Amino acid sequence: MNFKHFIYMSIAILILSCQQNPANINSSKTIDAQVQELLAKMTLEEKIGQMNQYSGFMDFTGPEPDKGQAATKLDHIKKGLVGSMLNVHGVENVKAVQKIAVEESRLGIPLIFGFDVIHGYKTVSPIPLAEAASWDLKAIQRSAEVAAEEASAAGINWTFAPMVDICRDARWGRVMEGAGEDPFLGSEIAKARIQGFQGDDLSAVNTVAATAKHFAAYGFAEAGREYNTVDIGTSTLYNVVFPPFRASLDAEVKTVMNAFNVVNGIPSTGDKFLLRDILKEKWDFQGFVVSDWDSVGEMVAHGLAKNGREAAKSGVIAGSDMDMESYHYVEQLVSLVKDGEVDEALITDAARRILKVKFELGLFEDPYKYCSIEREKETIYNPKFKKDVLDMAKKSIVLLKNENNTLPLKSSGQNIAVIGALADDKTSPLGSWRIAADDGTAVSVLEGLNAYTKNNYSYSKGADVVTGKKQFTQELTINNTDKSGFPEAIATAKSAGVVIMVLGEHGLQSGEGRSRTRLDLPGVQQDLLEQVYKVNPNIVLVLQNGRPLAIPWADEHIPAIVEAWHLGSESGNAIAEILYGDYNPSGKLPMTFPRHVGQVPIYYNHKSTGRPKLPSPGEVFWSHYTDEKHTPLYPFGFGLSYTTFDFEELTIDNSYTENKTVSVSVRVTNTGQKSGKVTTQLYLQDEFASVTRPVRELKAFEQVELNTGESRVLSFQLQDKQLGFYNNDGEFLIEEGSFQVYVGEDSQAQLSSSFEL
Repeated sequence: MNFKHFIYMSIAILILSCQQNPANINSSKTIDAQVQELLAKMTLEEKIGQMNQYSGFMDFTGPEPDKGQAATKLDHIKKGLVGSMLNVHGVENVKAVQKIAVEESRLGIPLIFGFDVIHGYKTVSPIPLAEAASWDLKAIQRSAEVAAEEASAAGINWTFAPMVDICRDARWGRVMEGAGEDPFLGSEIAKARIQGFQGDDLSAVNTVAATAKHFAAYGFAEAGREYNTVDIGTSTLYNVVFPPFRASLDAEVKTVMNAFNVVNGIPSTGDKFLLRDILKEKWDFQGFVVSDWDSVGEMVAHGLAKNGREAAKSGVIAGSDMDMESYHYVEQLVSLVKDGEVDEALITDAARRILKVKFELGLFEDPYKYCSIEREKETIYNPKFKKDVLDMAKKSIVLLKNENNTLPLKSSGQNIAVIGALADDKTSPLGSWRIAADDGTAVSVLEGLNAYTKNNYSYSKGADVVTGKKQFTQELTINNTDKSGFPEAIATAKSAGVVIMVLGEHGLQSGEGRSRTRLDLPGVQQDLLEQVYKVNPNIVLVLQNGRPLAIPWADEHIPAIVEAWHLGSESGNAIAEILYGDYNPSGKLPMTFPRHVGQVPIYYNHKSTGRPKLPSPGEVFWSHYTDEKHTPLYPFGFGLSYTTFDFEELTIDNSYTENKTVSVSVRVTNTGQKSGKVTTQLYLQDEFASVTRPVRELKAFEQVELNTGESRVLSFQLQDKQLGFYNNDGEFLIEEGSFQVYVGEDSQAQLSSSFEL
């Protein structure tokens, strides 16, 4: 190599180096120091750019747009006025847009790529509510790990999950996306999911940053109607809504997303009390807050801000760091700062938080670390994931009823009718919020059954659940009239020994924007069930749904009912294993199932009224309904097994005075004829307090596998965290008084004892 060539090569290497890291950050320093060094080089406009998130707007591998919104967005990326992209996925697309940000903007700051990886990317696990029914924290963590590994292989490094909203109203469609009604179970699951997504090393290529959402109280929308107002007391806010978010911070979640709703008259995106006073100051959250889609702009519709400028001002002052798709930050904040209406220190703090997460992801070290075509090809739909999502699906199924040991089915010699459009559906079981998954990739119930045993199956659709094309962004048309398939289904059932009816909701009947006023079987399915029952009552009802349903007729008449939710890619295989008993069902309900929608919101950890019980026969003045029982159809924590368990020898060792611990132990015995897993649940009632406490609250649980006749003594430690509560000023109190302990298989456990604190 001659000297001239050496000079040219050196210049080329220098240019390439500058393109990769134009800001020339000293990587030997701590992340905080590197962030400060970069901030010192940034203009006000570039800091605000980090606070701006755009959704995918073009084919980044095709020609550049020369006009319109797409051209503006592209120009902003080149100018360093974009900090993040969402809905850009696939290595080819991610690498193309990252290349623009890194190699064409002044400082070359890499973008972070967000996506709704809720319960899987391509390989899909059960919906989160179903996973919560497993009460298996290790399996839930593994499910999130699978999702992170697949998504990160497609270029994604940030997921808008988990949703940790507590909800007591099954009418709200997004109950499918959370962990149910209980703050303790929800907190434990939040930590498991965050650990699964983020791993032990966020810079590892197979992990993604997680998002705890929606802060706060989104799950308490009035009437269960999406985006609606929330009006709850401070006791509920501190003791029910906040705990899963606080647990998320304990798990070191990197981002928090705003809620769409109003709380105390203030939209959450503009609520300084929530975002600055609680989240960032009291809880010392070090990550960043991202708005939900256009929730900054929606403050105008709420009536808090009269225009986009005021909305941007409210959002940034409140503590919303990144604006998702409203454009108001990038358009308004520069002038707001220059006019003295927004302190630049708030801008710098928001940019610092965002940049720190990018450094922690390793994006400054290698902006293209998530952009390996080879890894993408090896990882997407890798068969190794099937085992994990099948395991998760089996653990998520809840046996609601099994009269006369109808289940498990015999593995041969049976003539079985399978009825219901959902039985032959390969897309609906994927559920809602699986926007990267390919339609038709789930194992249907019919496929699972046919592959599992040599029984003779006859299939009849009976009736469609929904009609027309089914899309994530559009309303579904429910089949309320077409019963033309009934005669065939009735004839098929009449000649069968056993009828498996697969009924429920289509996978897109729950999720965002999917609120319902009815919780029964949609459309003509209830009529189909009753007509089949008339000719053959030997029915196994398999429910596929994204929320609790009110099914009192089925509970009264159908001998076996299996809650199978929307179980994801391996749905049919999981259901087949349960029906034939090769997997003993162990799921427990994470939400209460009502008898009637008129009971909603219904939840186990309610407060006692002043008149909780019937004073004397015939009296009317007590807390009840005149036309329906006020008790649930199936309580929180409920779920049967193919075996039975007995709980006895409940003992309490109260050593709180000496070591701040109350120890509770119980002996659990498998008294049935089959090995099985039992989830022992401990509930506590603080009988008298300065703020009234619920009639009982879940404080601990443990799962153990027991063989027939096997016993095990389980021990639980109750400490300040379990014994205390928050008053209406947000102060955590431990008060003296009487406590009742209940231990058993669900929230109506009767084995009890008491202690004094």
